[in-house]
Amino acid sequence: MADPSTYRPAPGAIPLSPGVYKFRDTHGRVIYVGKAKNLRQRLSSYFQDVANLHPRTATMVTTAASVEWTVVSTEVEALQLEYSWIKEFDPRFNVKYRDDKSYPELAVTLNEEFPRVQVMRGAHKKGVRYFGPYGHAWAIRETVDLMLRVFPVRTCSNGVFKRAQQVGRPCLLGYIGKCAAPCVGRVGAAEHRELAEEFCDFMAGRTGNYLRRLELQMQEAAAEMEYEKAARLRDDLGALRRAMEKNAVVLGDGTDADLLAVAEDELEAAVQIFHVRGGRVRGQRGWVTDKVEDVDTAGLVEHALQQLYGAGTEQVPREVLVPAMPEEAVHEWLSGLRGAQVDLRVPQRGDKKDLMETVQRNAQQALALHKTKRASDLTTRSRALQEIAEALELDSAPLRIECFDISHLQGEDVVASMVVFEDGLVRKSEYRRFQIKGFEGQDDVRSMHEVITRRFRRYLHEREQTGEWAVPEEGEPLIDETGRPKRFAYPPQLLVVDGGQPQVAAAKRALDELGMDDVAVCGLAKRLEEVWLPGEDDPVVLPRSSEGLYLLQRVRDEAHRFAITYQRSKRAKRLTAGELDSVPGLGETRRRALLKHFGSLKKLRAATVDELCEVPGIGRRTAETVAAALASRTPAAFAVNTATGEIIEDSSATAVPRSGEET
Repeated sequence: MADPSTYRPAPGAIPLSPGVYKFRDTHGRVIYVGKAKNLRQRLSSYFQDVANLHPRTATMVTTAASVEWTVVSTEVEALQLEYSWIKEFDPRFNVKYRDDKSYPELAVTLNEEFPRVQVMRGAHKKGVRYFGPYGHAWAIRETVDLMLRVFPVRTCSNGVFKRAQQVGRPCLLGYIGKCAAPCVGRVGAAEHRELAEEFCDFMAGRTGNYLRRLELQMQEAAAEMEYEKAARLRDDLGALRRAMEKNAVVLGDGTDADLLAVAEDELEAAVQIFHVRGGRVRGQRGWVTDKVEDVDTAGLVEHALQQLYGAGTEQVPREVLVPAMPEEAVHEWLSGLRGAQVDLRVPQRGDKKDLMETVQRNAQQALALHKTKRASDLTTRSRALQEIAEALELDSAPLRIECFDISHLQGEDVVASMVVFEDGLVRKSEYRRFQIKGFEGQDDVRSMHEVITRRFRRYLHEREQTGEWAVPEEGEPLIDETGRPKRFAYPPQLLVVDGGQPQVAAAKRALDELGMDDVAVCGLAKRLEEVWLPGEDDPVVLPRSSEGLYLLQRVRDEAHRFAITYQRSKRAKRLTAGELDSVPGLGETRRRALLKHFGSLKKLRAATVDELCEVPGIGRRTAETVAAALASRTPAAFAVNTATGEIIEDSSATAVPRSGEET
């Protein structure tokens, strides 16, 4: 562990301005990001006697090896920069909520001539009306299915809509009365837009007048003995009431608000958020985090608000109700995102306080459920890692395990995969894939040596950049000194290869050539699930019931899955490559433009240079290159549909150009 006094900034060197600071470890990785109104005052608090610091803060400052800062103008700018750096660097000592997905919303595309109802995720688009978010997409589809009976707005994609216009025949929903079928002219654009606006009004909570109007129409139809019409209106009323029951009113004033509650203990915290729109709970989401930094409830609220609204996928409502008030800068930041004043407060009385108590109970239950699951999972993972350490005679449990596998098909499309497990859990953001470049043909041992060499050469370059260990290599690009936790910055404690003695020996030889002597190596052979160690004639046999063996199998199988997926994608690309793929200087966009313009490869092959120049983006030099390349090749033989016996000409014309694979 480092002594914080060894990297403490000189007295007076830290400015008094607001700003954001980063702590880095000995590898140059960013391990903590924080903000401060006064940088000197905040950073000075980290360099007091370690015994007086909070245990988590003490661990952070002793893990760090340097600190740096960036001065900004205001606290709001500091908040924004802190969020962007946390997302970029993924620091291990910052609070990070594990649920970072975007939640689905019900969207009505009023910006189109014929508005469409659909499920949408991500950033909001101009001219689209949104309702939600919902916890699950199926909840939206259930609601829409009920609503389409009364408001038959189109839900089809643009492709389906245009195809129906061309053939003059609507889709199934048009036949069963759940779409007004504007594609075939049953209703005009104005009438269909009116249906969409009525749909939006009903979803926004203006339901009373519409229900009363339907009920009055039903009574009039019954009085005039139009019983079929009355029965249809009765069913419509029932469908709308069922849709309303799915979104029960909780706040009577049509409130748009997000309610956030936190349940915490000394080690973990759970956050629950209820999205209330139009007085109804439209969606619910929850997060759980480890409290790896010394943070109070207001700090947890601040981090949750940053994650909820910082990415721009969630619209800030008029009210945000929280259990504890964060700093004033958060209020200003939210108002800036919304473009109008946001009421950020702690509810004190009434319906909103009652609903907040409900959200709080959900947070407490989520934390209790998480701790129950994690207790079992953590015990099992710890036992598995300890068994591996004992079986392989390691000094400590391997907290980071990397596994490599080679995949090919009869010596073609040879690729390799690298998967990472940290603390017994997958770390998919650290996965990497490789194309074998050093030779052609089938040689798993040689391929393994090349991949291990490339992986750890990149790691040594990273260390060279931080000044720890100078290992110059020619021909390799250097990694930028940014501290980003990507590429090959983290060395494993255990390296696993998919294979037996030859593959293990190749991996060990690659490490020895690079001077790496602090990484343990083993191999897991598929036939008898034996664990092979370098230089050993006999394998290590773990009991079949061993949690350690099960973890190694999971790691090996995941590496195999990742490798074979990549190999299949490369093979599929090679098999579907058309004649245009190998034309020099012709990229994917222009290949698509050529095929779209001429319609088939047969017509393209017959085109003159002047006709090729008529395609947007194709100059004369490119046209001459394309014409020469196609003229020099013999047309492919006709393909035959084996099911029908039909001869298919120019099957390569249907091949879709794909972007190149990353090496």
